[in-house]
Amino acid sequence: MDRQIEQGLKCIADSLQVDQSTLFEFSHRTHFRATHSWTAPGCEPAPAWVASNQMPWAAEKMLLGEMILFSKSDDLPAEATRDQEYLRKHGPKSAVAIPLAVAGSVIGAVTFASFRTEHLWDDGVVQQLLLVGEIFSNALSRKQTDESLHKALSEIQTLQQQLQAENVYLREEVKGEHNVDGIIGQSDVLKSVLFRAEQVASSDTTVLLLGETGVGKELVARAIHQWSPRNARPLVKVNCAVLPANLIESELFGHEKGAFTGAEAKRAGRFEVADGGTLFLDEIGELPLELQSKLLRVLQDGEFERLGSSRTIPVNVRVITATNRDLEEEVRSGRFRKDLYYRLQVFPITVPPLRDRREDIPLLVGDFVEKLAYKSGKAINTVPTGAMEALQRYPWPGNVRELQNVIERAVINTQGPRLRLMDTLGVPEVSPCPRTLAESEACCIVRALETTHWKIEGEGGAAKALGVPPSTLRKRMQKHGIHRPPKP
Repeated sequence: MDRQIEQGLKCIADSLQVDQSTLFEFSHRTHFRATHSWTAPGCEPAPAWVASNQMPWAAEKMLLGEMILFSKSDDLPAEATRDQEYLRKHGPKSAVAIPLAVAGSVIGAVTFASFRTEHLWDDGVVQQLLLVGEIFSNALSRKQTDESLHKALSEIQTLQQQLQAENVYLREEVKGEHNVDGIIGQSDVLKSVLFRAEQVASSDTTVLLLGETGVGKELVARAIHQWSPRNARPLVKVNCAVLPANLIESELFGHEKGAFTGAEAKRAGRFEVADGGTLFLDEIGELPLELQSKLLRVLQDGEFERLGSSRTIPVNVRVITATNRDLEEEVRSGRFRKDLYYRLQVFPITVPPLRDRREDIPLLVGDFVEKLAYKSGKAINTVPTGAMEALQRYPWPGNVRELQNVIERAVINTQGPRLRLMDTLGVPEVSPCPRTLAESEACCIVRALETTHWKIEGEGGAAKALGVPPSTLRKRMQKHGIHRPPKP
């Protein structure tokens, strides 16, 4: 279209025997912008733009849709003094300007000008130029329509690509919010935990999971392993609280035949089984003091010896530990090695108790009811409002594990489609005290941050609400592993 317009301008200028033909468009009514032009050899090309205040009389006439024509600048009326001054310095000796209108609005003009000689404009020629103006108007109208269609198509394609990307994101978001390897919920505190877990998953950093019994620390450990480059290898679990002290060393590091009474064959320990993968040491606070130095050596040097052997075995294992104890207090009391504690808590993550994420209870209840009802061969599709309110009021000292047990008993007790609670959850809603001072402080900080929408400093910030400097609050947040959850 652009090439055709410029070719048309040249043909008309040749026919009229003038030096220049230009198509101008109005830009914000403040100046004329040359979009297409042809100029005879030896003449100055048309200016890229002409300000309306340089030719105010002509600009006003053009905006009103009136044609301008002169064979010499002196033909212009007395009120066009400023226009005459501009023409004497920069303009042609003769010119005609035809306004161009699209949908009833003047959008520009097509001009034909003679710079070297004065040109007389015959009435018949003028009538033909008016027709030419209509042709150019139609061409510009089609050009604008074409550009609008291309722009609309481009926007549709962009929106389509954006929608596809958002669909992928939403699928991942749903997975992250509702079911990451059994983790159910969409509360901000849970999102913060999963965000931290995803942050550390790609590295081999040792992770310490803190939180009360039954909050799902093992599920978070599984999520970290699942998101890590080690997910093709096994996640091996050892519960340090359920094994007798005299068997934990053999369980972790293995033994040779005859290493102790009953060792009838050589056996590989959990570290060897987890080689290339992840080892989850649950209840690490229960590990006997005499074994803590051996665990520290594996973490630092990546090697150990089996019981009854002097041969060193190298191993490549990512270690995740968990505890419901206050390890700082255990260190102060001498029950846990200080150097091992600092080696384990490189990246601590506190898993919140169920009472701090009550908005997740309906999702958890729905998931437990669906799975347990299917397992029992029952069709339970309704949880009464009163039952759900009772479940959300209860403080859940046993956390998610206790909730699952309550729902399992309710499913067993239910005969119809409506869930019937077997347990009486009449405990008044209270704010249960955390087990330790550290948990109490972390809980207080999280609640202050949530109340202030995670604003730390300034008026209305959490630091001011807690009565501490912002730098102190940030240090305590870092200590407890508290981070703002990602935006949904």
